[in-house]
Amino acid sequence: MKCWLLVLLALLLPTGDARADEADAVRQQVLVLLQMPVPHYRPDAQYAGGYSASSGRSLRRNIAGQLAAQHGLTLVTDWPLPALGVDCYVMALPPSRAPAEAAQALAQDSRVAWAQTMNVFHAQAEAQTEPLYRLQPTATLWHLASLHGLAQGRGVKVAVVDSAVDANHPDLAGQIAGSENLVDRPPSAGEKHGTAVAGIVAARADNRQGIAGVAPQARVLALRGCWQAGDGSTLCSSLGLAKALQAAIAARADIVNLSLSGPPDRLLGQLIDAVRQRGASVVAAYDRALPGGGFPAAHPGVVAVSDAAVAGVLSAPGQDVPAPAPGARWDVVSGSSFAAAHVSGLLALMRELGGSASTLVHLDGGEIDACGSLNRAAGGRRLPCDAALAANRR
Repeated sequence: MKCWLLVLLALLLPTGDARADEADAVRQQVLVLLQMPVPHYRPDAQYAGGYSASSGRSLRRNIAGQLAAQHGLTLVTDWPLPALGVDCYVMALPPSRAPAEAAQALAQDSRVAWAQTMNVFHAQAEAQTEPLYRLQPTATLWHLASLHGLAQGRGVKVAVVDSAVDANHPDLAGQIAGSENLVDRPPSAGEKHGTAVAGIVAARADNRQGIAGVAPQARVLALRGCWQAGDGSTLCSSLGLAKALQAAIAARADIVNLSLSGPPDRLLGQLIDAVRQRGASVVAAYDRALPGGGFPAAHPGVVAVSDAAVAGVLSAPGQDVPAPAPGARWDVVSGSSFAAAHVSGLLALMRELGGSASTLVHLDGGEIDACGSLNRAAGGRRLPCDAALAANRR
């Protein structure tokens, strides 16, 4: 029996692992952070508004070029991160070099704020081939229609840091407040994971087709910090995510959705702290395969969400969820990625009413009580869903 299964798997899996090749190429890079001078000391004081060809930038790029030459690396690209007061430089290593060792050597130079490996992150989605279900889990579990009677996320900006969102999808037309491609890959009209996450958060509720988002009046910032790999999976790098977080800060996003997981990352951790210091909430997918749920779920202050019961972790609908797919289609999706998207939508409803992540209510076992959360955000107002939820619990 075991031999038969191995043969079947060998036939089903591609002979070359496209995702592994792409991930390995990303990992063979390091990030070098050079400190910007404080604004009143630098010639490009308006730096946050654009990446101008200023003398300050030229000086830092020359330093980066010198560092790359000294360490036998290739300078690939650079990007400003004014939220942290640093410029980020990407340097590629030859195949024979270990990224961690190169980063450690670069960090010893007094001109370097810090250096780190380029990490790879994965979207927390499961393969799904079943036909589309007509019923959304939140319609019954969260009594979505009752919630929408009180709030729909009006005036709230939700940054979806993910793969490309199909802004022309019938469920998302007019819902995207802005989009930006922040990965070093050709722009895409839409990719599966990002489109599904954006739809769960804010799909239109007035078009008589598809689904209704948890917060249909919220405005989505589609920040492409990830990409769809050749095998259909979704990958992200430290650099792409850092660019997207900086863009979320610049756009004054109220909620940042990170439906992904990976190893701890110093650069991203500091940017997440910067997001939260500005009063925004950060929601992340909990990865049961990684200690503490992985990063960024385990980062302090992040709202970690699972699609299944995990002790001490919030849970939300994330199995067999209908969601938009590129090309005016709909799929059924499963995974913590989509549980996180539901919570980002719920937080948008709560924020409209003046609530925040600190007022989320959960039941025993971590399941989020959407009705109770909205009640608390609304100052204790009773919703029609209260009686139905009470009946369900008996």
